Amino acid sequence: MAHFAQINKNNLVTQVIVVNNSDVLDLPFPESEAIGVAFCQSLFGADTRWAQTSYNANFRYNYAGAGYTFDAAAAPNGAFIREKPYPSWVLTDSYEWIAPVPYPKDEKLYSWDEASIMWIEAIPALDKI
Repeated sequence: MAHFAQINKNNLVTQVIVVNNSDVLDLPFPESEAIGVAFCQSLFGADTRWAQTSYNANFRYNYAGAGYTFDAAAAPNGAFIREKPYPSWVLTDSYEWIAPVPYPKDEKLYSWDEASIMWIEAIPALDKI
C-alpha cells in the first residue's frame, strides 16, 4: 500500500490516506508519486496538494501525520516534520526533534521539564506501586 499526505496552504498535513498499489501502478517512489497525487486529486479535488509518505520512513525522513509540516526544500525529496514538542528542542539533520540535554541512561523514567531545561525523574503514584 502507498500512503499520501494531504498538505494545506501552510504546508501542514491535514490527513494521510492509504492508496492501493494498483492505483499507483505498483511503481516505487518517486515514480509512483505523480500517479498517486493525480489519483488523490481525482478523489478530493484538483486543487488539493499531496505528497507521498513512507510508513517505514524509507523516504522523506518520517511517516507523515496530521499536524506535521511538509518541508519541500529538504534534500533530497522533502521531509515531514512533527510538531516541535518544546521550545528548547532542536531539529536534527534527520528531521527529528531532540532535547538539548540527553535522556539519562539509567533505568529510571523521566519527563521533560521545559522550565528548568532538564529531565526530571518521574515518581510513580502511590496507588500504582
